[in-house]
Amino acid sequence: MDKRQQPRFTAQFRSTFSGGQREGQGRTLDLSAGGCKIETDLPVFVGASFECRIYIPGLDWPLRIDEAQVRWVKDNTFGIQFTKIQLDEETKLKEVIASLNEELKA
Repeated sequence: MDKRQQPRFTAQFRSTFSGGQREGQGRTLDLSAGGCKIETDLPVFVGASFECRIYIPGLDWPLRIDEAQVRWVKDNTFGIQFTKIQLDEETKLKEVIASLNEELKA
């Protein structure tokens, strides 16, 4: 059963995440308004929370997710749910999603 509440769009963006004493980087493989899937070589655990930045071409600054929680882990990929995001960042995220949706339709 698919528990996603928003459609996800395949997209590859550089991403970084940090929380506590840990920092890492990875590659965002898909993106939705509520979360994303990230590929990384670092060990990540279900339930972990961290700040995430997604570097999207065309944006002057990375998209900043103040808090994201790991929902699942499989091999070197994991899924996160965005649990805290500033309103202006959420607006940028929705614009990116709309752009990905338009590319898909083209």
